[in-house]
Amino acid sequence: MKKIFSILLMIKVCFIFQHVSAQEAYKKPTLDHQDSWSLIMLPDPQNYVKWGRNQPILDLMMAWIEENIDTLNVKMVMCVGDLVEQNDIINKGEDGNQSAQRQWEVIAQSFAKLNGKVPYITATGNHDYSIDRAGKRSSRFNEFFKIDNNWMNGKIITQNSTNEAGEPTLENSAYEMKSLNGKDYLFLTVEFAPRDTVISWAKTIADMEQYKNHRIVLMTHAYLNNKDERTSGKPKWFVYEPYAIHNRIQKSPTIELPYANNGQQIWEKLIQPATNIEMVLCGHISGEGYRNDKNKAGKKVHQMLFDAQSMGGGHRNGNGGDGWLRMLEFYPDNKTVKVRTFSPFFAASPTTQPFAWKKDSRNEFVMEFD
Repeated sequence: MKKIFSILLMIKVCFIFQHVSAQEAYKKPTLDHQDSWSLIMLPDPQNYVKWGRNQPILDLMMAWIEENIDTLNVKMVMCVGDLVEQNDIINKGEDGNQSAQRQWEVIAQSFAKLNGKVPYITATGNHDYSIDRAGKRSSRFNEFFKIDNNWMNGKIITQNSTNEAGEPTLENSAYEMKSLNGKDYLFLTVEFAPRDTVISWAKTIADMEQYKNHRIVLMTHAYLNNKDERTSGKPKWFVYEPYAIHNRIQKSPTIELPYANNGQQIWEKLIQPATNIEMVLCGHISGEGYRNDKNKAGKKVHQMLFDAQSMGGGHRNGNGGDGWLRMLEFYPDNKTVKVRTFSPFFAASPTTQPFAWKKDSRNEFVMEFD
């Protein structure tokens, strides 16, 4: 009896091993349909750029996108913001070993790999801003992300607004792509915790007759959390004090940002009243989130959070996020979008290729437009 039990146990173990091995066999990213097109979603890159040791991982991710533009028919790359850890400090302190200047240079250089090859849009996150004691914000974003950096962006930009200083900026801008498998798209990005004036601007754009039949993909930094809830509460940020204690830069208590909107307010004021905003992309909160709700036209609005900055060892001492990104494959039926989560970092070596895909239901799923 013992012998029979041992044989059965061995058969079961072999079956399990074969099943796991089959699951872990690496498959290179490909399209499900040859006529599909792809959007690449990049999570918050701040933890790559603030440490010199992590910057090559971000470069590897960008090089992978560059190599796969044709293979995956990539039409757009969208980064959800927090491009840097600090906007303008000189003293690096404990959180990273790169100055703010160097962080901005590195993120701009990373995106430069895509210049002239594919359009890309970068949102601004809370870390991309400095504020004063009254909560007025400023950013060095305009110094490093200009419309002339990438002629492919210049070709499709159709709208832009201003930042808090009244300067024209790509922080609030819209890009039009016509006839992607017969459907017209508008990619619209608004600043972190968008001010009322920005919400009004974006609403004006969405309501324009010329975009009535477009599908709008909206991106903003902070909108959904990892419990699939829209963010609430007053948007706040802090001031870096002009001194450090034991090599720790001191931060002020958080300060309310005037006229700023949280995720729920963005939904109520901009997204739900629209007839053509059908997808929202965001970052800011570590993890994954997804929900869909109907807009006033009765169409589903797919709302998705993806932020990998805490993966790969955490915010302060990790590798920046294990190289994770998302591929959104838009099927030729103009209804179906397949979401997959992939790491070019793990895929770069046969040793780690079995870990290059996240296959759970939070990271691989299908969405359908109405």
